[in-house]
Amino acid sequence: MSYWDALFAFLAAMAVAAVLTPLARRLAWRLGAVVMPSERGLAERTTPALGGLAILAGVLVAAAFWLPATINLHHTAGTAPGSGGTVHTWTVIVGACLITLVGVIDDIRPLAPQWKLLGQIAAALIAVEGGAVVTDVTIPFIGTLQLPNTGGVLTVIWLVGLMNVVNFSDGIDGLAAGLCTIDGIAFSIIAFDLHVSGAGVLAALTAGAALGFLFHNFYPASIFMGDSGANLLGYLLGVVAVIGSIKTGAVVTLVVPLIVLAVPFLDTGFVLAKRLKYKRKPWSADANHFHHRMARMGFSPRQTVAYLYGWTLLLAGVAVALRFVPYSNHRGSYNLGWLLVMAAIGVVALAASVYLIYLLEILKFRSRRGRELRSADPTTTEHEIDARVQREVETGDFERVG
Repeated sequence: MSYWDALFAFLAAMAVAAVLTPLARRLAWRLGAVVMPSERGLAERTTPALGGLAILAGVLVAAAFWLPATINLHHTAGTAPGSGGTVHTWTVIVGACLITLVGVIDDIRPLAPQWKLLGQIAAALIAVEGGAVVTDVTIPFIGTLQLPNTGGVLTVIWLVGLMNVVNFSDGIDGLAAGLCTIDGIAFSIIAFDLHVSGAGVLAALTAGAALGFLFHNFYPASIFMGDSGANLLGYLLGVVAVIGSIKTGAVVTLVVPLIVLAVPFLDTGFVLAKRLKYKRKPWSADANHFHHRMARMGFSPRQTVAYLYGWTLLLAGVAVALRFVPYSNHRGSYNLGWLLVMAAIGVVALAASVYLIYLLEILKFRSRRGRELRSADPTTTEHEIDARVQREVETGDFERVG
């Protein structure tokens, strides 16, 4: 398979999803699958969900024409001995259909958390049975860690976790779909470079379907993807990461998915840590995600997604650079000059990440909050402003400013 197959699959999935999304919107209205405005959400009006159906349709059509029936993973240069196996892609697609169905049911009539989790586990098990299972992981500077007995369990945990990570990030118009588009393209490029062209096509059609839906989901959204779309995209990206990177045994395989998916992972980790800190259930809903906090600081929905898109693009670029910058022969030898270039790229990405997390979230908020507090009471001191801002940022308990 070639890059052309991936491009055609991307375009076909995008076109189908874009054309069918209005039909999914009408169906959502008829079935009552709608999202109401709430304090923890950023929906400004009642909006239909079920966008996941259009995304699935795009995936199925593109897969029927361009996705191979099997993806053979063989030992190649730069991979660890023992990596390989066969992935039956249509088994993976069956899992995609199942998790979409679970999401549709949840969008129409919300399911209890345990039932949603059961559906996610079932879909993940189907993917594992189809061959999307990690049997060994290559850790940079350490070596290959064999997982003969626990690989299946760890793969299920990975897939279920990523479904929930994408679901958690779906809280503002266009965010989850845009992030999945960027991540899918990055995974496709990396998979082709690792000679796993089938995974590259799967990643490309996933990105295309997400982009086709995004045409209708960007602010102001006329439809949401709902659990049906968020779980589907998380599932597909999780499978792509396994068969297109981790399972190949290449030196960067464990690092690449974590970098590509860093933004939603950091967002989810930040929120879960705060819930646990204040003794709340990890699965309970709140308004402490990055997009919620940026909205409260005065960012518009378009500004919020633009910053998070840019951050994701930057990190995806780092992940791609890890494969294309010749800093190593991927067999333990390093080129000092190119290694310094790669280190510089990493430092820039890290600095930009610190800027986005710290300056945009805290310093800008402090400036605006300081003006607001002084307006209410001109005698407010800098020390009082610092104490108030620190308390509000730590707890997430503050009013919208700006």
